[in-house]
Amino acid sequence: MAKRVWRAGALLLAALLGGWLILSCAAATGRSSSSVLPTPTAEPTTPPPSPSPRPPTPSTAPEATAETTPIYGYRVIRSYPHDPTAFTQGLVYTDGLLYEGTGYWAMSSLRKVELETGQVLQQVPLPPPGTFGEGITVWQDRIIQLNWQAPAGQPNVGFVYDKLSLTLRYTFTYPTEGWGITHDGERLIMSDGSATLYFWDPDSLQEIGRVQVHDAAGQPVVRLNELEFIGGQVYANVWQTDRIAIIEPESGLVAAWIDLTGLLDETTGHEDVLNGIAYDAQGERLFVTGKWWPRLYEIELTQPHYLPLIVRAP
Repeated sequence: MAKRVWRAGALLLAALLGGWLILSCAAATGRSSSSVLPTPTAEPTTPPPSPSPRPPTPSTAPEATAETTPIYGYRVIRSYPHDPTAFTQGLVYTDGLLYEGTGYWAMSSLRKVELETGQVLQQVPLPPPGTFGEGITVWQDRIIQLNWQAPAGQPNVGFVYDKLSLTLRYTFTYPTEGWGITHDGERLIMSDGSATLYFWDPDSLQEIGRVQVHDAAGQPVVRLNELEFIGGQVYANVWQTDRIAIIEPESGLVAAWIDLTGLLDETTGHEDVLNGIAYDAQGERLFVTGKWWPRLYEIELTQPHYLPLIVRAP
């Protein structure tokens, strides 16, 4: 009986020892496998954020290309009285005064105006009575004023006045319609309602060059009206719009626009279109008005936005 118990105990001990060896080998084998497999990373407690959806691109949104042109807004600095019977065609500020050319049949004139009050200090009618006054520019001691159209089959006629007395010195002829005129210190720059800017010799008043005005897409910008030369660029009213084109004179490119929508805040019911740009170079003040407008505005340009804006013939 004692032997059987001892033998049974010996067998149990051997079984236990064998099981321990099997488990030890299995454990060793498991460690060897885990040493060549990547250690799994812990699962995140929250899922990663999904990418934000991109806003849809409207079909009219501009690409970041040369076709994107800045459009400036404006802020009114000051408003001045303006003669509501003045059909403004040309506007210049110099020596503390406004010089204004007005148009319309039997109402065309050249005048000196006090800015602060709008009072007409001096005025002369355009000769002869059948003329329709257009743009003006001050060149040295002279004022040059254009006429809109000539009688059929005849050359157009422009007028040159003495700056101080507004006495007519002489007339000259040119082959196109007359709309706006300014100068860059060396050349006169003139518009005829098309997309062309003409360069004239200021003494002979003969054409010495021209450039076609176009937007960034290469499309012509027509109906260029009253002109002003500011900081190396030509500012041009575009007839029947509330916009001013800022033009590079050598290339004809419209580098920027000014949108003056909503500018006129006082009306008489008789107003016509925006027209008239003047610049006080010494005071760095920009003035604008319109035909038969009761107010003239000093404005400041605000930060631009960017849209492909094209002004074309209707």
